[in-house]
Amino acid sequence: MKTLLFLVLISACGAEPHPGNSSLEHERIVHIQENGPRLLVVAEQAKIFSHRGGNVTLPCKFYHEHSSSATAGSGTHKIRVKWTKLTYDYLKEVDVFVAMGHHRKSYGGYQGRVSLRESSENDASLVITNIRLEDYGRYKCEVIEGLEDDTAVVTLNLEGVVFPYSPRLGRYNLNFHEAQRACAEQDSVMASFDQLYDAWRSGLDWCNAGWLSDGSVQYPITKPREPCGGRNTVPGVRNYGFWDKDKSRYDVFCFTSNFNGRFYYLIHPTKLTYDEAVQACLKDGSQIAKVGQIFAAWKLLGYDRCDAGWLADGSVRYPISRPRKRCSPSEAAVRFVGFPDKKHKLYGVYCFRAYN
Repeated sequence: MKTLLFLVLISACGAEPHPGNSSLEHERIVHIQENGPRLLVVAEQAKIFSHRGGNVTLPCKFYHEHSSSATAGSGTHKIRVKWTKLTYDYLKEVDVFVAMGHHRKSYGGYQGRVSLRESSENDASLVITNIRLEDYGRYKCEVIEGLEDDTAVVTLNLEGVVFPYSPRLGRYNLNFHEAQRACAEQDSVMASFDQLYDAWRSGLDWCNAGWLSDGSVQYPITKPREPCGGRNTVPGVRNYGFWDKDKSRYDVFCFTSNFNGRFYYLIHPTKLTYDEAVQACLKDGSQIAKVGQIFAAWKLLGYDRCDAGWLADGSVRYPISRPRKRCSPSEAAVRFVGFPDKKHKLYGVYCFRAYN
C-alpha cells in the first residue's frame, strides 16, 4: 500500500500585506512526498509438503523496496505479523497467529503448536509442529508497518491417501454434516478438490459421487464407461456442483495421512464375530482398526495381506499392494468384502496400537 503525505502550508487569512508588494496574493505551498520505500512480503516457496505428525516451516520474509535485504523495517513503526488460514469462502479467514513486538497470540487448534522462526530481523516464517490433517490448506502471511502492508500466500500439502466411503446403510446416504462425521470416525477428514484431483491423476477411478470439503459433489473417472457419465466422455473429475448440505445425500471422499502407531492383522486361532474381534484387539493392547488406517497402511507403508478382516465401522476389507491371483489379480487396492452380519459371520481382524 503506497501512501502519500500531503503537507499544506497556507498563510493566515487577514495577515498584513507584504511590505514590498501590497497586491501579492496569499501564498499556498503544497509538498507531496512518498512515504519511503514500499514494503514487500515474499514467500520463497509457494508450496510446502509434509505429513500428519510432522513439523513444517511456512516461509515468509519482508523487505523494503530499493533497500538492503537485511533491513527489516523503517524503525518508525512496530512490525505486526499476522498469519491466517484461507477458506473456500474467500471473504472469511481463520486466525492462526499474531505477533507484534514481544506480544504473541495463537488461536484455536493452533494454540501451543505455532511460533515464528525469526532467524533474522525480517523473518516472519511460521513454524507448525505436530501437524494435523485439518492443517492442510492455504495460509496468508501479512506484515503491517504503520500504514504499509503486504501479503504472501503459502500452500501446505500433506502426503496421504484419498478414499471413497459409504456407510452400512449403502450408497448415497450421507448429507454433508454426516459425511464430515463419517470421515472423522474413520481417522480422516473430508478430502479437498485438489486432493481428489491429485488422486485421480494417480489413478483413482470411482463411479459414485461424493461430498468434498468445499461442499461440492464430485467423482473421479479414469476409464470412461456408460454408467459413469458415458463411454465417449473424456477422463476427469466429474462435478455435480454444490447441493443442499442438509437435504442432499451422497457418499464422501475422505483423506488421511501417516499415523503414529502400528497397524497389523491379528494372528488368532479362530475366526471371529465382530464383537469378538473388538475384544481380541483390546486383549492384545490395541483397538480395532479404522478404515482410514487400513488405507494409510496400504498406500503409505505398502501393507499387503490377503486375509479379510473386521474394521471398526463393521466393514470387512483387506489391503493388497502386490496384485496376484485370488487376492486382487488386476490392481493394488484395499478390497471391500462388505458389511456382513456382525453376530453370525466370522472373519479375522485388523488392529491398531497408537504410540504415545
